Amino acid sequence: MPVHAFDHVQLLTADVDGMARWYSDVLGLKRGWRPDFNVSGAWLYLGTDPIVHLVETGETPVEGRIEHFAFRATNVGAFRETLAAHGITPREAPVPGTDIVQFNIRDPDGNHIHVDFTGEV
Repeated sequence: MPVHAFDHVQLLTADVDGMARWYSDVLGLKRGWRPDFNVSGAWLYLGTDPIVHLVETGETPVEGRIEHFAFRATNVGAFRETLAAHGITPREAPVPGTDIVQFNIRDPDGNHIHVDFTGEV
């Protein structure tokens, strides 16, 4: 199978700085180096990997959104505190037949994200 890892997701947004701040404050991603493209944007890193690419648009697009993307995480208690501090109420959903619980949230532009915790809830 040629696919072996998640590389990145690219999101179009009218507010790069606000989205970058949200992904940093809520999910702990860090804004980092980005090539000098001819359109403004930001790359958000998980460790050394730029996994969320934001691209500036004139307005937030309605069509072409991704249904969701997901992160694996640990320390569910700290995550719950972070969500509460930002006024975010997640929808928690156990994955049937597993010990995984998904926290379903939306970013400021309405993109669906789930954060998966294994064996912690």
